[in-house]
Amino acid sequence: MENQTVTAKKRIFSGIQPTGNLTLGNYIGALRNFKLLEDEYDCLYSIVDLHALTVRQNPAELRKACLRTMAIFLASGLDPEKNIIYFQSQVAAHAELAWILDCFTYMGELSRMTQFKDKSAKHADNINCGLFAYPVLMAADILLYMTDLVPIGADQKQHLEITRDIAERFNALYGDVFVMPEAYIPKVGARVMSLQEPTRKMSKSDPEETYIAILDKPDVIRRKLRRAVTDSENRVLFDPENRPGVSNLMSIMGALTGRGMDDISAEYDGRGYGAFKDAVADCVISVLEPIQNEYDRISADKAYLESVMVSGRERASAIAYRTMLKVRKKVGLAALKL
Repeated sequence: MENQTVTAKKRIFSGIQPTGNLTLGNYIGALRNFKLLEDEYDCLYSIVDLHALTVRQNPAELRKACLRTMAIFLASGLDPEKNIIYFQSQVAAHAELAWILDCFTYMGELSRMTQFKDKSAKHADNINCGLFAYPVLMAADILLYMTDLVPIGADQKQHLEITRDIAERFNALYGDVFVMPEAYIPKVGARVMSLQEPTRKMSKSDPEETYIAILDKPDVIRRKLRRAVTDSENRVLFDPENRPGVSNLMSIMGALTGRGMDDISAEYDGRGYGAFKDAVADCVISVLEPIQNEYDRISADKAYLESVMVSGRERASAIAYRTMLKVRKKVGLAALKL
């Protein structure tokens, strides 16, 4: 029998905070793309509850939010057998590696992080050390799993850069311990903007009227879209620079249907914004309703969610353990025995 070369799959890691409501932007930009990756890549999706602690949380609500996020992942079609879906806090190596990497990260690097400046302005009464060191925990999340690729948006580029800087510094001292992660840019995707400020990205941390949540009911989706900012010209034409509002709605319809902007314009231009907004609402509802129905089914099955949680924790921990064996040995800590 001839020897066959088995090529290891590249590993993808992505983390998402459980706080706030996952939005249509999260679905279009991330969740539906995750489903497309599960056969080609070795994927880990972490619900990063430790990151959420930089802001004061209601403990019971945070636990519910973690389960809700996991259920949405599953309802969006992610196969828990093909992907590792787990809670960050249940793999203690995240915090351990973050502390070790803190000792290889400089204050000046962290002080230049724009997200720290932005969040400090939003939470001026709670500028804590966790907020400052947040990028190091993020680096630990990525490096812990020997990640090859990280799906990121433009606003996260700086975090990946500091992760690579930390890994490079550690590797220069101790040899090739960490894989150098690269950015992963999805083949299919669209940047979904705020419904009220269409020059800004749709964000789950913004006021509720600015985004469509994955779990929003049809009447709520229709109301939000009818109130979406457009302009006075009443023309369905794609021009993101000069007419960002209607262009955003066209992008949403295009992302969910696969239709081109010229095709959408040809059908709806001249019919008025009211008719077009209702058509976009119909499109969004038809995509989100099946996900919501599956979410309701999964959320009611507590035993199933528990099994996914336990399996994810065990599989993620096994990979993390191998990494920490190497890291602990390199820095001089006693061997870790399971």
